[in-house]
Amino acid sequence: MKKWIKIALWSIAAIGVVELLIYAQKALQNLPLDKPNVEISVDGENSLLTEDELQTRLQRNNLIFVNQKVKELKPENIERFIRKMEEVKDVKVYTSFGGNWSIAIELRSPIAHIFNPSGENYFIDSDGYKINNSIDHSARVLIVTTDNPLEFNEKDISTIINNDSLKTIRKIDDVYRISNYVCNDPLMRSLIGQIHLKNNGDFVLIPIIGDQQIIFGTAYTTEDIEKKIEKLKIFYKEAVPFEGWNKYSEISLKYDKQIVCKKKE
Repeated sequence: MKKWIKIALWSIAAIGVVELLIYAQKALQNLPLDKPNVEISVDGENSLLTEDELQTRLQRNNLIFVNQKVKELKPENIERFIRKMEEVKDVKVYTSFGGNWSIAIELRSPIAHIFNPSGENYFIDSDGYKINNSIDHSARVLIVTTDNPLEFNEKDISTIINNDSLKTIRKIDDVYRISNYVCNDPLMRSLIGQIHLKNNGDFVLIPIIGDQQIIFGTAYTTEDIEKKIEKLKIFYKEAVPFEGWNKYSEISLKYDKQIVCKKKE
């Protein structure tokens, strides 16, 4: 067979394959859209968003709908919408061959649940972001109460920590600092259930076991927190086994290089 005939036949075959692929792609675009494969991951046990809630939010905003076709899917719009959710740290929406599509979400990990005297409450996550409370979810995290309202209007706590003019009038960065430290220390995480911020600026730790109060004082720096926590660990290790959990009503860590305890009457 002459060379030009082979070339012509291969060209015709290639054109046929391309046309077949174009036809298949057009047919695929008109198929009904299946539900996405949703993967939701979170560091820890506290998930503030479920797959059903995600589907509901997408439906309410007309990003997915009944009788939707493959060609009507807008992955970029869906990803942009999900990324704006307070609970979401990262998201990727992608499609694959055959009309299948997936949503992979990494959720924020709450470390503290703040309750203001006014009734307002919200979460702070491990990166210092604010997550408004949802009535559909609860999280087993540190409870933070305060005598005065803790304002938090910025996007994240780093805005406050890195702004000297805000640090002098805000305490939310101290709340984040001490909560983050307690949550990342296995012993403290198992012992401390609540933190209270008093009018005078002192933090009070309330243990899960026992009814004493731990006067922590200020939490201006991570180094300051670490020193006080180490003193508390020494107390629990050396004093509690001999004197019990209920001998003292108050344990103060405020003073440098010492622990001051107040016995129950």
